[in-house]
Amino acid sequence: MKNILIRSGISPFDNFDASYMLVNNSIGGNVGNLVYAYSVFRTLMTEDTMITPDYYKIDPNQADEINQKYDMYIIPLADAFREDFAPTLRKYTKLIKKLTIPVVVIGVGLRAPFEPKLNEGFPFDEDVKAFVSAVLEKSSMLGLRGEITSKYLTRLGFREGIDHTVIGCPSMYSFGRELIIRDTNITKDSIVSVNSSRLSPKNVLDFITRGMEEYPNHYFIPQWLKEMKLTYAGAPALAKSSSNYPVSMMDPTYMNNRVRYFLNVPTWLDFLKQADLSFGARLHGNIAATIAGTPSILLPKDARMRELAEYHQLTHVMANEITEQTRLSDLVEKADFHSPEKNQAKNFDHYISFLNSNNLDHIYKDSMTPAVVPFDERLAKVDLLPAITPISGISIEELVQRMEKYSTLEEEKRAKEQKNKDKKIKDLQKKVEDTQKKLKEKDKAIKKYKGTLNRKAVRMALKTADMFSFSK
Repeated sequence: MKNILIRSGISPFDNFDASYMLVNNSIGGNVGNLVYAYSVFRTLMTEDTMITPDYYKIDPNQADEINQKYDMYIIPLADAFREDFAPTLRKYTKLIKKLTIPVVVIGVGLRAPFEPKLNEGFPFDEDVKAFVSAVLEKSSMLGLRGEITSKYLTRLGFREGIDHTVIGCPSMYSFGRELIIRDTNITKDSIVSVNSSRLSPKNVLDFITRGMEEYPNHYFIPQWLKEMKLTYAGAPALAKSSSNYPVSMMDPTYMNNRVRYFLNVPTWLDFLKQADLSFGARLHGNIAATIAGTPSILLPKDARMRELAEYHQLTHVMANEITEQTRLSDLVEKADFHSPEKNQAKNFDHYISFLNSNNLDHIYKDSMTPAVVPFDERLAKVDLLPAITPISGISIEELVQRMEKYSTLEEEKRAKEQKNKDKKIKDLQKKVEDTQKKLKEKDKAIKKYKGTLNRKAVRMALKTADMFSFSK
């Protein structure tokens, strides 16, 4: 049995509820992270493979333990080449250098503006170079999200096709080589799944709002951790007010029970399979729709979304193409919803080649349509939790249960953190005391040596004086 450690805040088989996920941030700040982790689990879990999440714990001091317990460390990443993630990259670099097992990065990208100026460099360049170098000591090459990231690493001195290769996002290969987008009849009464990001430009946010008004039978699918808390507890608000984004329970989207926050990938995909259309500014919100076979329109806002939209030919419209007059129905009429199907087979084959080059076992070794998928068999035994609905759509009893559960876990976490803090302070105090004790002992020894030296010096001086006196 091969044991694999994987970077993930949650295993697809962990049936954590919302309160636990909130307190422990099991989604890494964004529930979209569950989608590509789901795909990697499904692809790499064979009958002879066990995969264990690291729950986002990075401790270089645990390297020996990891070397003993696991045969490989898989690190799926999103846009990890960014300034606020640099400290985490440095931790990974320290850990990886201490590991003796293979370390494979499956998907990593650069966060940069829509038109990145790669030649000007970034503040985190040296951190990226150190991280990539450490990984390459433990694997054959890195898998990148897109061509922009590939050009970036090439500029840093790493060789395309040797040190790194573009594989896109693993989430696109969740169900293998074949991808089929359903033909749906999109009308004003259609179920429409909406996703958005407050980081999008105003014209995009305004357009998404207009689209929600144009298709009233919509459901808003938030992804941020803060939005999970808002949906689950009703507060705090994301902002005081907003005319183009649901930021509080006072927004009609929340008040009318039109929000669904998913805690796992299968229920998310099941929901999307019932929708006629998905649109918005969230990458994995629309990739989830794509792999569910639902027509989708993505609105890229930066380089990380752009390179994936281009590589996978996701149906998309760039922000600069959207005006105040643009209507969602106009985009629906012009969209080629089958575009993602065109490069799927070629991209999938390249992805499998990448896995093989890193000696990774997977369910597609013998057939592109495996008869048995161990991941699916195990997942079928898990009674997965449904999506969270906003407090406007639940009973008082359920609301009270949510508050009690969440507050209890919060208190337990604070108590645990305080206990750990007290222990660290106590350990630090002991170290200070031990250091002070050693310094006192050292001072005592120095004084003793000084006394001895002084006595010797006096004797030598007297003896020398006697010698001079005798010579006279």
